[in-house]
Amino acid sequence: MTLRPLVPVWLLLLVLVPVLVLAVREAWNARGPVRRSWAVRAALVAVVTAIGLGPSVPATTDEQLGVAVDVFFVVDRTGSMAAEDWSEERLPRLDGMRHDLPALVAAVPGARYSIIAWDSQASRQLPLTTDQRAVRTWAQTARQEITAFSSGSLVDRPLEPLRRALTGAAETDPGHVRLVFFLSDGEQTTDGEPASYEELADLVDGGAVLGYGTAEGGPMREYDGSLEPDPEAPYIVDDATGEQAVSRIDEAALQAVAAQLGVAYAHRTGPDDVAALVEGLDPEEIAADGRRDTELWQAVTWPLAVLVVGLLGVEAWTTARGWVPLRRRRSA
Repeated sequence: MTLRPLVPVWLLLLVLVPVLVLAVREAWNARGPVRRSWAVRAALVAVVTAIGLGPSVPATTDEQLGVAVDVFFVVDRTGSMAAEDWSEERLPRLDGMRHDLPALVAAVPGARYSIIAWDSQASRQLPLTTDQRAVRTWAQTARQEITAFSSGSLVDRPLEPLRRALTGAAETDPGHVRLVFFLSDGEQTTDGEPASYEELADLVDGGAVLGYGTAEGGPMREYDGSLEPDPEAPYIVDDATGEQAVSRIDEAALQAVAAQLGVAYAHRTGPDDVAALVEGLDPEEIAADGRRDTELWQAVTWPLAVLVVGLLGVEAWTTARGWVPLRRRRSA
């Protein structure tokens, strides 16, 4: 048993302790029936104080209205995502992202959605929200990084923001199911070994890594940050060779991320249905691991309430017996 105060303890003590001290003092100084009356009142105040302290016992339940799902989209916006080798029309890879992001939202309806994007930096673009339109709007307005500001990247660039997002979601809503969809071409243009996502695997219940691009690769147009990208902008040139730069998908890097997160990998070569990526996903089954077991505290105040009623009855009887008109009638 533990105490779960019904009101702040300081407020409870501020109000009732002076009354209790007064009742005890009067009972100590009085004699006969008056002492008994004040003793009853002191006991009454003490019992009410005990009720306010909220004596409770633990109770565990898994009864909930359903399983909530949190979906985290991790989106690559580096310059290579502008490479024109997605689908048969040879569109920019970002067009594939713009197709898949709303499709994934539609495939996981009723969830909360968040977006983490990265280029030379990584940041959370959209906090968890149930607004599907916000996801679609972001997807349609997302652009590659400004070419002049590009400084290369590794696939671990969004690791830290994703860790914070997943950890925060797990602490705030531990009963929720968490899905991660990682959208990238996997190309790494910075020296070094990327850090592993394996430490996040226990926080991820499902999702997928979606790869964009081809082994043959494609050229990328420059982007100057304007609201409306120039469809005829010059192609990016490789400074090392002086020729048109070509970006190629790195499926090995993407498959490594998928393995570390414990999710599937899918090569996205066109606007086909993404529903298969979440086919068979049952949040109820995932949440059956006990995460929804909630420890509740059940107040055990009814015995004290019965005692209060008894003491009030004694007080009422004593007051009635001492009522002057009644005493006069009894004497007569």
